[in-house]
Amino acid sequence: MSEVRLKAERAKAAAAVLANRPTPDKNRVLLRMAELLWRDRAAIVEANGVDLERGRAGGLSAALLDRLLLNDRRIEAMAEGLRTVAELPDPVGETVERLERPNGLIIEKVRVPLGVVGIVYESRPNVTADAAGLCLKTGNAVVLRGGSAALESNKAIVRALHRALEDTDFPPDALQLVEDTDRASVDEMLRLNGLLDVVIPRGGRALIRHVVERASVPVIETGEGVCHTYIDAEADPGKAVSIALNAKVQRPSVCNAMETLLVDAPFAEKHLAGLAEQFRTAGVELRGCPRARSLVPWMREATEEDWGTEYLDLILSVRVVDGLDEAIDHIRRYGTRHSECIVTENRERAERFLREIDAAVVYHNASTRFTDGFEFGFGAEIGISTQKLHARGPMGLKELTSYKYVVRGDGQIRT
Repeated sequence: MSEVRLKAERAKAAAAVLANRPTPDKNRVLLRMAELLWRDRAAIVEANGVDLERGRAGGLSAALLDRLLLNDRRIEAMAEGLRTVAELPDPVGETVERLERPNGLIIEKVRVPLGVVGIVYESRPNVTADAAGLCLKTGNAVVLRGGSAALESNKAIVRALHRALEDTDFPPDALQLVEDTDRASVDEMLRLNGLLDVVIPRGGRALIRHVVERASVPVIETGEGVCHTYIDAEADPGKAVSIALNAKVQRPSVCNAMETLLVDAPFAEKHLAGLAEQFRTAGVELRGCPRARSLVPWMREATEEDWGTEYLDLILSVRVVDGLDEAIDHIRRYGTRHSECIVTENRERAERFLREIDAAVVYHNASTRFTDGFEFGFGAEIGISTQKLHARGPMGLKELTSYKYVVRGDGQIRT
């Protein structure tokens, strides 16, 4: 039997036990996980160093190395995410809706775990702890298949998490890490109907497309982030500069970072040159349309490909537009329905942007970097869904549940 199938079968058996564990027990294991992650941080950082060295030797970009990096601060953030999840209300067993029919039947719609969740992801080892915590809190077993770039980091994290499960008398099989990094192991996961209830891919365009096209198991699609910030003619210059810089520079290697800056022509004529200098000081390479380059001649020329590229790096496309209509048209053409922002003091334009832009998260006068489960108060996230069925945006606890109908009667029969 293959590693993938064996671990999925073990997870399936554990899920039946986990689904009925009470909330205090689940919270206790999450707190123990946080404690052991921090206690074992030296071993985790050491394992991460092996991955980083291998990544540098293999030519990984600076952006991918940043996604891979673990240090004390990032491990503490992982632990804090687990502690926050422990404090959140448990959605399992919640009665979402209650109906009483004329015939006396009482029908309740009750949240239940999804079952066994498969996560396919690339070079961000923090996903390992985030996914484990969210799935266990919601009574789901989880099968993790990370990328080869983060294998040693993921193994070290899972060792700590498994000890927490054992210490709190939880079935260790509820958390499985597939260590086979051959792509065939992903393809096998995607066809494990009856063992996996859902697969969630987290990564770049190629990985997500591969999963969506090959899976027979249901998929929740987490899309790439070609995110835009549109600076309107009536934007406050201070807010515009602060928001745009944060959206690109604060952490460029993540999916909620801005990739294209759209600037209304009147604002661009007054402020684009100064804003561009601040980007240059921050190390950002700018690629602009002809109108942008006429105002900032040192910009590189943007190609058609640039408008649809998720750089995940200190590279930014810049386009000067004539008003809100042209900005909306550009986002509709090139956006990935992830996170979009308008900066303006004009309330009417802001509300129109928020209403008409079709994305998982839309912003007025705030950085796209807030599209994050922790920032939304979810403790962590399983991913950011850009689809519309089942879940959309940062996926927290409720998005990892389904529901069933519980019907109580007193001898009723259908006539």
